[in-house]
Amino acid sequence: MRAFWRGSVIQGFLTGLVFALSVIVLPAQADERVAAKIVNIRMSDGVNIAAAIYLPKNVSRAPALLAASPYRFDNDGLPAVAIYPIQELGPIAWYNEHGYAYVHMDVRGTGRSGGEYQYQSSREQRDLYEVVEWIAKQSWSTGKVGGVGQSYYARSQWFAAIQAPPHLACIAPYDGNIDTYRQSAYTGGILGAYPDYWYTTVRNINQRPQVGQPREVPWDYSLAVRRHPTYDAFWRERAAVDNLHKVKIPVFSIGVWGKVDLHLNGNIIGFQRVSGPKKLLVLGGANVAEAVAEYASVAFHEKYLLPFYDWCLKGEQTAYQNEPAVRYVVVNGNRIQTADAWPPKGVSYQTFYLKDGPSDSVTSLNDGLLSSDKPDSAGGKTVYAYPNPGWRIGVVGPGPDGRPDPARRVLTFVTRPLERDMEVAGPIKLVLYASSTQTDTAFFVKLSDQSAQSEDERNKKIQPRARIVTKGWLKASHRAIDPAQSLENAPYYTNVNPQPIEPGKTYKFEIAVMPTAYLFKKGSRIRLELANGDSGVTDTVFSHPYSPQQNGSDTILHDAQNPSQLILPVLEATTSAQAGN
Repeated sequence: MRAFWRGSVIQGFLTGLVFALSVIVLPAQADERVAAKIVNIRMSDGVNIAAAIYLPKNVSRAPALLAASPYRFDNDGLPAVAIYPIQELGPIAWYNEHGYAYVHMDVRGTGRSGGEYQYQSSREQRDLYEVVEWIAKQSWSTGKVGGVGQSYYARSQWFAAIQAPPHLACIAPYDGNIDTYRQSAYTGGILGAYPDYWYTTVRNINQRPQVGQPREVPWDYSLAVRRHPTYDAFWRERAAVDNLHKVKIPVFSIGVWGKVDLHLNGNIIGFQRVSGPKKLLVLGGANVAEAVAEYASVAFHEKYLLPFYDWCLKGEQTAYQNEPAVRYVVVNGNRIQTADAWPPKGVSYQTFYLKDGPSDSVTSLNDGLLSSDKPDSAGGKTVYAYPNPGWRIGVVGPGPDGRPDPARRVLTFVTRPLERDMEVAGPIKLVLYASSTQTDTAFFVKLSDQSAQSEDERNKKIQPRARIVTKGWLKASHRAIDPAQSLENAPYYTNVNPQPIEPGKTYKFEIAVMPTAYLFKKGSRIRLELANGDSGVTDTVFSHPYSPQQNGSDTILHDAQNPSQLILPVLEATTSAQAGN
């Protein structure tokens, strides 16, 4: 582990319009000890934005990488491990060794910066423009700036590129959404638990930094989330999605399949909508911890990002120029696939219909079937009553052995064992014909890979092993689709004017299930799980609070007149894989 000095701040700020400078020694990941120069950069509204500047040795002028977040550069010395998910910077000193300046900026109202924090407000976005232009004027700068970082740092990159400062040459947002309302706060229009968790983390790390003075963050983001349950002006101000066409500079968008709950769709849609030179890479990290660990590794930056930055910021000929437009990991296939676009060519959309069971493969409330054969007029219906008395943590309760059993008390629809491998790559849509006893309801969708199981285990009612592949969410009142924003089998909801449903009336719901690239292997089964809630057991910090209004029953129809169906993007080479009656 590399380490920087800890030391005292050398006092004596230089007053003036541009900045005031001091030096602090911050710990970070490096082979040798490097001093960070701390600067105050005065914004056009008079607020000072603080930044830590790490400069390469023996280089008179260098291109700069800019990272911006509320996570405080005073915490730069923390290791990038699961307990510190805020360490989403990449290897700072390693970039110094490769001739780059690294600028870590505290966004306004956090860390050492002045002003009030208000979650990526238009003023915070303007700060990014002004900091980029300040960097370009410094004596140690070549005048070229690139964006760097994961999650919040990635969102800051999207916003900086939309602002279009003249000296921002490129961005490389890793694992970062473009629409906090739809991809974090209200997935499918459903309030999530993550905003509370995240903002508690922000306040904690500002109040108790590794070095530096405590900082209160008084503005209440959690309360603001609850006060804005629809996609209104508050969220439009804080969403990059509507303005991505303004991005003309090179963009290297890097997503993670395992981050379906938060960032994945941002990287994919971001790639699709920006106007400049662009490439997409989607990797297979399974969760937050894996995504942070991967980005922290030198190997990741050496393989993927350094060639991009060297090309954009240094003008060098690198391997990046010869890479295809799209590269993505095929999860469970242990390989990287290439394509000219996303979704890749050669995909055909295959329909699997929901049917009565049993599948005789899993213990659930209904044990239904998924089949490529259309239902007949007597196809039936499935009634789902909630809350289930066996639930303990969200919709999960114990199985016979006392361990959590995610499938036992939800609805499942499962294919017969696949006759051959089936590879899916692209957007997924679930069409449900459903009614409710309530004026609103919620649909939580999980698509899982259910492993083959021995007959002996099944006879003992042991649940088959299963792996969640991807998820989808929709609140019934938020069912209105925005045709201008939607793509084939990738509905995008307006989330503007929720419309209650009439109890007992059947509606057609088109549910966006997050895209994926996954290999279902011969002998396994594709499992669709449906519920009106989720669980901290299966969804961790991305679960959704269960409300007192969720008390009633829903009916899923699956007959010839109401053919509820799952639509999968199957690569042509595997479209003959069948899931029979």
